[in-house]
This record gives sequence, structure tokens and C-alpha cells, in this order.
Amino acid sequence: MNKVTAYARLLRIPGLGGLGIPAVIGALTVGVQDLLSLVILFIIGSLSAIYGFILNDYADVDLDRLIKELKGKPLVDGTIELKSAVFVCFLCAMFAFFFLFLLWHGKTLDEFKFIALTSIVLAGILGSIYDVYGKKFVGSDFLVAISMAFIFLLGATSFGAPVTITWIIFILTFNQILHMNAVEGGIKDADHDYLMGVKNIALVSGVKVEGDNLFIPLRFKAFGMGIRLCSAFLVFTPFIFFKDQLKYYASWQPIIIAVLAVATFGVLFFSVKLLSLKTFDRDAIRKYIGIQSFLRYSLVPIMLIPIIGIIPGVILVFFPIVWYIIFTPLLGEKLLRPRM
Repeated sequence: MNKVTAYARLLRIPGLGGLGIPAVIGALTVGVQDLLSLVILFIIGSLSAIYGFILNDYADVDLDRLIKELKGKPLVDGTIELKSAVFVCFLCAMFAFFFLFLLWHGKTLDEFKFIALTSIVLAGILGSIYDVYGKKFVGSDFLVAISMAFIFLLGATSFGAPVTITWIIFILTFNQILHMNAVEGGIKDADHDYLMGVKNIALVSGVKVEGDNLFIPLRFKAFGMGIRLCSAFLVFTPFIFFKDQLKYYASWQPIIIAVLAVATFGVLFFSVKLLSLKTFDRDAIRKYIGIQSFLRYSLVPIMLIPIIGIIPGVILVFFPIVWYIIFTPLLGEKLLRPRM
């Protein structure tokens, strides 16, 4: 593996199309359409995600060395030195604040920008606690979930007061990240987490691997599906309770709702597939996680079409997918089977 490819993998380049979007969506919920501002927010979101992933890789390097499939990770095989990873984290943090103040250049630092600044600081603190100490106490997944939700809130409060739809998506963002870490991550890593004394919701709930057999207790399934069903309800709330905030395409709303229903069903279907697995097959687990990721990335943009318009909505639906398809093969990775 050459250095360029190694750093591209370390920075999670294929996934940044989706990981950098939450702050952009936050701004769109308060009516921001300025392309430069949205691009800057995408950069800030991407830098925040890179910071979190690299710090997590740094903290988990000993654990990752126990897993055959992760032997090729840049910090595990030594292609990139640990001190270099720490330096990249430092740069990401510095540039995130640089771009934030660039976003605000020439504007008054009002109460909402102060909330935005507080949001990114809290996101960094909570995310760092999760990355470094998250394996040592149960429930740490809530920290990374609220951390990402704060990055979303940063996008909205950088331009003004959040509206009702902003808070709905804030909760959705929290739910999605909580499910990704606590449920999907808990199942994916169930074969080795116990070896390092990891304490998490999955293991405490009784998720375990014996040979090739995977055991997922009913209470953990209920926890996972509870998060998904809550999110499924929230994505339809604008069409039920907040019709006054829907500005575009009133005549198309039945079509939009139908598409949203199909995407939501897809997320629920593959969530059930994941939680119903009885054999520990890491490739199958990663495939189900990957499919769910793409489907859930599409939910909020589809939900927002009546608020932001069809063109921005369609762009947000396909941007993470196109980005991923373009960059994944360049790194020698398999589609829907990321190194995790």
C-alpha cells in the first residue's frame, strides 16, 4: 500500500460524501441556499468526521490488530505512524475552526453563532471522550450520537434560529448515529470486543459469538428496532404535523411520501435482516450495514424536498452514493464492504 492510498483510507475518503453532509442539511433547514456557504459547511463536517475516525483508529489500534480483516488498516500495519495520525487530528481540528470563522467572515457574532461555536466545541469534546474512552463504559455510543447531532446543529445555527424541522432532523441524526454505533457496530465487533474487555450495550445485552454462531437477544433486537421505528415515525412528521413549513411541490407530495415510504421500508427491512442473523459472517454484516447507510442517507433529503426544492433534494440523495462509487474502487476497496 503506498502512502497516498494509506492516507486516503485513514481519512475515510469514500465515506466523506455522506459524513460531511449533516452540517449542510442543518443550514438547508433554515433556508440557506448559498453554494459557497454549503461547501464550507461540507468541509467542516468532513474535517470533523475525519478527526473522529482517526482518533478512534489511534485509540483502537491494539484491538484492531486482533482482527484478521483489519490487518490492512494503515495504523495497524504501520504504513502510517501513530504520531502522524495524531498530527492529522490536530490539523483537522485547527482547519475546522478556520473554515468556521471563514464562514462567518464579515458577519456579526450573534447569539446563534455562539450556539454554533458551542456546538462544535461540545461535538469535539464528546466525540473525543467516545474515541478514547468509549470502550471502557456502557452507553458511550450516546456521546458520539449527540456529537454528530451537534455538528448538524452547527450548520443551522451558523445562520440563524433553528425551526421545527431542524429539531426533528437533530433527533433523526442522533438516532441514526446511535443505531450505527451501538447496534450495527455492536454486532459487527461482537466476535472480538470481549477479548479486550470492551463494555458496550451489545455485550451487556447478551450479544455474543460462539464459533460461527451469532446470538442476538430479544432485548437487543427491541433496542435496535425501537430506534429505527422512532426514526421511521419522525421522517413523516412534516407531512402530518408541520404542513405550513412545506413550501414546494404540494401536488407532488403523495409521490414524495411514497418514495420516502419505500426508502424507510428498505431501512427497516435490512435492519431486521441484520438483527435476525444467526451466523457470524462479517461480509454479510458489512453488506447489510452498507445498504442501510445508503438508504438512511436518502431519507432526510427526500423528506426535505417539499422544503428545499426538488433539485437540492435530489442532489443530496445521490451525492453520497456517487462520491462513494467514485472513490471506493480507487482505493482497492469493495463496494458495500468497507473496512470497519
